[in-house]
Amino acid sequence: MFDTHTRLLRLALDEARKCEPTPTAFCVGCVLALPRDHPTDSNDRESDSGSQPETPLVLSTGFSRELAGNTHAEANALAKARALSPDELSALVGKWKWRPSVNNDDSDRLRLTIDDMLRSADVYTTMEPCSVRTSGLAPCARALIEAGVRRCFIGVGEPADFVNCEGAMQLKEAGIEVIWVEGLEKECLEVARRGHQT
Repeated sequence: MFDTHTRLLRLALDEARKCEPTPTAFCVGCVLALPRDHPTDSNDRESDSGSQPETPLVLSTGFSRELAGNTHAEANALAKARALSPDELSALVGKWKWRPSVNNDDSDRLRLTIDDMLRSADVYTTMEPCSVRTSGLAPCARALIEAGVRRCFIGVGEPADFVNCEGAMQLKEAGIEVIWVEGLEKECLEVARRGHQT
């Protein structure tokens, strides 16, 4: 079934395809989205057709090695979200009618920060967030935990090609809901291993 989560994971796959292939790392894509499950009233639950929940708002996207410094997809999506100006954040919130999960007060909408948004955000990533970096850089699982994201939708677990990954387990232990999106595992893995020796 082609649902919202599959669509957003496919958007993350589009990001992963932008990666420059390399034999020593995976090509991963990530989307940070604000879900529509904290509506201001019952009318916000439905789209213009009146039948389907409205689509989450994409806050930022990222892919492996997009930014300088041997960066990973999730870290890049977080960095790009944090680089949004206050005016850009206000425009996103204003046109989309999003409310933070902690408060429905109109005055709070004007004071929202990116940290507020990240605490209500869902992460869509084509591969399990890393728990170990051979480069010594901070792992993506830790960055997502520190950001306080709400849920993480994952296309495929990280295979043990380079390290033993425990990212999903670390997210769960930190109280972040982990959802494995079924049906795209093969495609996520094929895209991730572009440039690898077969």
